[in-house]
Parts: sequence; structure tokens; C-alpha cells
Amino acid sequence: MSEEGSSLWAFSLSVYANAAVQAECLDLQDRHGNDVNLLLFCAHVGAVHCAVLSDTEIRQAASIVGEWQNSIVKRLREARRALKPFATVLSPILSSAATLRTGVKAIELKAERIEQMMLEAWATVRIDTWPRAQPAGAVAANIHALFAMCGGSAQRAELPDQLVAAALAVAC
Repeated sequence: MSEEGSSLWAFSLSVYANAAVQAECLDLQDRHGNDVNLLLFCAHVGAVHCAVLSDTEIRQAASIVGEWQNSIVKRLREARRALKPFATVLSPILSSAATLRTGVKAIELKAERIEQMMLEAWATVRIDTWPRAQPAGAVAANIHALFAMCGGSAQRAELPDQLVAAALAVAC
């Protein structure tokens, strides 16, 4: 799976370009522990392929990227966020902090892309075996299954309407 040929990455860039989708996904990530890449993956599989993932398949997808997400992506995100107050200080000594934060952000984005490539490679060999549904129903079912896997308050989270709408619009 090459970076250039990634359908999931192209889909994610299009969907996530919407500020409302970003806010919705980041809220689900920060308040409920949902990985944004898994949310986008669930939306992609449902909207583009009309495929419905089982609870087991959601857990498998999450386990494929879990160590990468925890060891790499989350740590880069924490570093980027920790740099923010230093990057906004108007001081000659700390002016390099903004440059450092920009660099960390770029590396974080590369790590996110690698995570998506892992998900897409895993899905490619299985996708033909997954049941099909109408795109809107498939997206909703996949996201609800992800919420159920996350447990706790994530199960009660509202379906991210902006994400669903953007996913369906991009897939058409």
C-alpha cells in the first residue's frame, strides 16, 4: 500500500477539511477516547464500500493500530500540545518553539498517515467478505460499533452528524 494510492487518506483529507467535522471528531477523541483515524476508517468503509463492520472486526482494526496510536501518535500529539504555550510567547529565545511545534505537527501527520495505511492494508484483504448496506446505514452502524467498543460514555455519544454528512458527500 503506497502513500500516494491510499483511498482512505484521500477520503480523510476531504472529509476532515470541514471545520465542523474536525471539531466533532476532536471532541469525540478528547472526551470519549475515540481515535479520529478509526472514526474516519469506519466512515470510509461504510460510505465508500457500503461495508458493515462487526464488533469483532472493529476490535481487530483497533488492535492493529493500538500500539502505534498509543506509542507514537498520542505522544507526538502530547508534545505538540505541550509546545503550544511556548510557541506563542513573543521572545527571541522561544521563537524557535513555534518552528519546533510546526515540525512536530508535520511528523504527527505522517504518523497518522501511517496508521491509516495500516488500517487500509488490513481492510483490503477482508473487505470483500463484509456484509453490505446502504452507505448511510453502513456508516452509522460502523461508528456505533466503534462507540460500543470504546465503552463508557462513548456508547452514549451522539452519532457525529457532520462526519456522516461529509463522508456521504465525499463518497458520492
